[in-house]
Amino acid sequence: MWVQPFRADVEQVPPRLEVDHRVAVLLNANARKVTSKVLRSLSHVVPEGDLFLSRSELDARRIAQQVVDRGYHTVFMGGGDGTLTCFVNEILGQVALRRQHHPTPTPRFGVLKLGTGNSVASLVKASSTRADGFIDDVLRARAGEVPGYRTIDLLLIDGKRAPFAGLGMDGKLLNDYNWVKQNFGQGALAKLLSGPGGYFTSVAFKTVPYYLTNSNSVDCEVTNGPSVAYRMGADGKPSEIYEPGATLYKGPLIMAAAGTVPFYGFELKMFPFAGQRRGMMNLRLGSLPTTAILANLPKLWSGTWFPEGLRDYLVKDATIRFSREMPFQIAGDAEGYRSEVHFQVAPEPIDVVDFTGAVH
Repeated sequence: MWVQPFRADVEQVPPRLEVDHRVAVLLNANARKVTSKVLRSLSHVVPEGDLFLSRSELDARRIAQQVVDRGYHTVFMGGGDGTLTCFVNEILGQVALRRQHHPTPTPRFGVLKLGTGNSVASLVKASSTRADGFIDDVLRARAGEVPGYRTIDLLLIDGKRAPFAGLGMDGKLLNDYNWVKQNFGQGALAKLLSGPGGYFTSVAFKTVPYYLTNSNSVDCEVTNGPSVAYRMGADGKPSEIYEPGATLYKGPLIMAAAGTVPFYGFELKMFPFAGQRRGMMNLRLGSLPTTAILANLPKLWSGTWFPEGLRDYLVKDATIRFSREMPFQIAGDAEGYRSEVHFQVAPEPIDVVDFTGAVH
């Protein structure tokens, strides 16, 4: 129906053995790569009643209701990290409502790499649009031939689940990116400034100049929640242990971010320790000068740079308090400005179709 409007690896969950492999495909009509060509390709392999198109949050809620009522085995989401965040929240919300009256299973999720930011898609090796590889991903799922499923924790922020979020420099970058798109990404420049080109332009001509000419450090206090937390060393082992309620850090920061998956968009490995312990997030605190970040950008991108000014923790729950409001982002979507944020790991993880062992 079309609706308008300390483990170093992550355990692979074997595919279910049910005969029913019904698959729904949920697309965000506003996603950069959800084109008419993509729609035509999917309509040839997905029954009309299993293909959904959303243009708004209201559409997403209506779709989630139908998906849960019909009991799909797997739900593929086409778009970026914001699309995944929206649909997962709506579907889990509908599951929770129905569980008040009767047992309701949570569907397993799949990701189609059709957005600007594709952190989860990168983690599970989802196929790109090249040669319609994403179509093969859907066909394998419908045939019950996926290599496996990866269990992924999610953050919980103000009742909203997401694979990552951040306060500070990364939030400003996304706010700047949106500003560039809104002010210059029209007409002939739309394609250039809606993807990597837009990120490069916003970083080079807005974010970096701002931090080169303005103070980029703001006093911050980070407090551990009710569970033990660990500071991680470059060797991947805990270097410090913090008791519940302890102060993890107090001093100037340019960024406080957390993730349950390693990547931001374009495979920037912002959270190299994400996924090492089930039920914990990688909290990353940055107090580095902009010049150092630029000089070491390739190492930062690959997740192999661990200077003293970049502190990594594994935590279940943490509260960040800045002395003034900072740019805020959730799953790559700018969320305005906040001075205080409470990050915690959501109680229910999700299972995501994982093509790590597949031949694309």
